Amino acid sequence: MSLVSSTTFTKYTCFLIYNKIISTYVFIGSSGSLLNQLRNQYGIAAHPVSNAFYVADTYNDRIMYFVVGNPNGTVIAGGNGYGLNSNQLSIPVDLQFDTPSNSIIIANCDGRNVVRWTLGASNWTLIADNSTGIGDCPRDVTTDPMGNIYIADTSNARVQLYPVGATNGTTIADTTNVGSSNAPLLAFPYSLVFDSQLNLYVSDYHNHQILKFMRY
Repeated sequence: MSLVSSTTFTKYTCFLIYNKIISTYVFIGSSGSLLNQLRNQYGIAAHPVSNAFYVADTYNDRIMYFVVGNPNGTVIAGGNGYGLNSNQLSIPVDLQFDTPSNSIIIANCDGRNVVRWTLGASNWTLIADNSTGIGDCPRDVTTDPMGNIYIADTSNARVQLYPVGATNGTTIADTTNVGSSNAPLLAFPYSLVFDSQLNLYVSDYHNHQILKFMRY
């Protein structure tokens, strides 16, 4: 889940009482492939304006759009079965809503790529894959306010930066010192998030740690 400021989602009707969060359910479903069902979903991102959110419905190989209060969603990406064609997704694990392009950026695990699906389109366009600098099953993707794309290139134990317009990634954090002589090392980067100062936080699964990389 990418918790950048433009896509932070909290549960509907949320109250803070004595430092405890009390919330109601936004969506209660059962496992399945109907429009009111999900199957082992992972990533979630809120629409920055409307009272709605997007879900990586991972094992249905689709991205769903839900308006809070309506139990039935809309398939806005994938939904054409598991596969590697440009109108299909294959185990999408995370997503990011990109406001400038009105699109969803998707970490497409079994496709071994990160793709962009413009809302209303019938297929994706490629952002990154094995040929442009990422390995198997990217686990997370996020963007900064300038439109640069950051990918948790998990199998290669690194974070890749794709500047606006770039077709090849640049490693900004990995298993060696990057950026400074005392930069921490990564083993299995799983999730990425920026704070308001654009410092990057990385959840490093196998090392049981959260790392902070200062803005550079």
